[in-house]
Amino acid sequence: MGREELIYNSLVDIAGEDLVSNEPEDLYIYSRDGGTTKPRRVDYVVSPKTVEEVQKIVILANKENVPITPMGGGLTLNGLVIPVRGGIVIDMKRMDRIIEVNESSRYVIIEAGVSQGALMSYLKKNYPDLQHSMPEAPSIATVVGNLLIRGHGSLSQYGDNSNMLNGIEVVLPTGEICQVGSCSTSPHWFSKGPLPDLAGLFVGWFGTTGIVTKASLRLYPRPEKRDMVLFATQNPDLIPDVICKITQTRMADNIGMMEQEKPEYMKGYQFIGVIISGDSEEEINYKKKVLGKIPQACGDSENKVTLLEEIPPSSKERFLEEPPFAAVAADFRKGGGFQYCGIMMPIEKVPEAWRRGIEIAHKHGMLFQCANQVMSAGHEVMFGFNYSFNRADEKDVERAKKAMEDTNKLGLELGGIPWKADLQAQKQIVEKMDPNTFELMKKVKKLLDPNGIMNPGNWEG
Repeated sequence: MGREELIYNSLVDIAGEDLVSNEPEDLYIYSRDGGTTKPRRVDYVVSPKTVEEVQKIVILANKENVPITPMGGGLTLNGLVIPVRGGIVIDMKRMDRIIEVNESSRYVIIEAGVSQGALMSYLKKNYPDLQHSMPEAPSIATVVGNLLIRGHGSLSQYGDNSNMLNGIEVVLPTGEICQVGSCSTSPHWFSKGPLPDLAGLFVGWFGTTGIVTKASLRLYPRPEKRDMVLFATQNPDLIPDVICKITQTRMADNIGMMEQEKPEYMKGYQFIGVIISGDSEEEINYKKKVLGKIPQACGDSENKVTLLEEIPPSSKERFLEEPPFAAVAADFRKGGGFQYCGIMMPIEKVPEAWRRGIEIAHKHGMLFQCANQVMSAGHEVMFGFNYSFNRADEKDVERAKKAMEDTNKLGLELGGIPWKADLQAQKQIVEKMDPNTFELMKKVKKLLDPNGIMNPGNWEG
């Protein structure tokens, strides 16, 4: 029996014949995503149902020295779950149990394959007073996947979603099953502390340090009503001051910023949308009144901020929709390709990012589009440069890739850090990184994954 047949048969023994494949037609969707990354080889795909099955797959991979790549929804757009060196893709979506909701301590325990839409629907039906922070992504995106890439969501003023993580169950690269957080010591998954924060060994590592199979996520009260306040300006230099004044009110659930050159009437304007919530009309109206005074304190008669009293229904629907529809404003071209370059940066760098982002887009023959999210009460912002392209046009794909590379470089120049960094962006980050920090990362990976089987090719510089 050859090695390939042995690995295939072993996977069948673990998960069942219907849940393993090495057929090209099945591997096709696992070899690519919606972004500009070119297809890569996938040798096998397997869909486990239990943590014990994941453990057996990891042990097999170590024995046969075959790479493994865990995948949730596969929607990062940056090729992070497309194997760099072939091997086994572990599709986690069958691990889809919502295990426990604790109403008093406000947390939920879920398996790694639970989707954003499934959790949202479950909470609305069974715990209508609770909600989680929903990312701006299709509802099939997994909750755990969003946590592990430091994703953000509809409650971004509480921080990114990884800050809402209480604990995890993880299969280490050598096959051991480990629990991190309060669940390692207590039957309750209520907190990461006061223990050493070992969750950081798995968040932001792109599946190179282990496979998370369960997670506990903080929940928050769901208010009766939601609404929004919308500001506009034609001077991006005013944005940091506006954001500071908005966050000082402590009234926002989420703050988003956007600009696009189509349709024509939006060109040259920066829009700031503030999502607010409350349990009564009086509370909503009070917040609108307080936020409505902000334009008076920003700018002057020539460089001003305007409160839009009448918000277009389409804009209001776009901001308040659950989940919000990602990339609704993108200039989709024939071929349907879409990717964005997210840069986490200090809020004071936004004006320069805005101006230089326009230059980069035009340099590569694209319209400027950005959608940004203010995080953690204004402590940082995710600046998202959006690029659409024709998948069927290699030159168009290459233009988008070059624009991504330039915007990642710009972000690093401004003191920001690319988010969900693809292989090229990872190299750009490592070049700017303190060499001792990168050496520490390599030591951690080597300690946890001595055989180098976990999504190899990522975070290698």
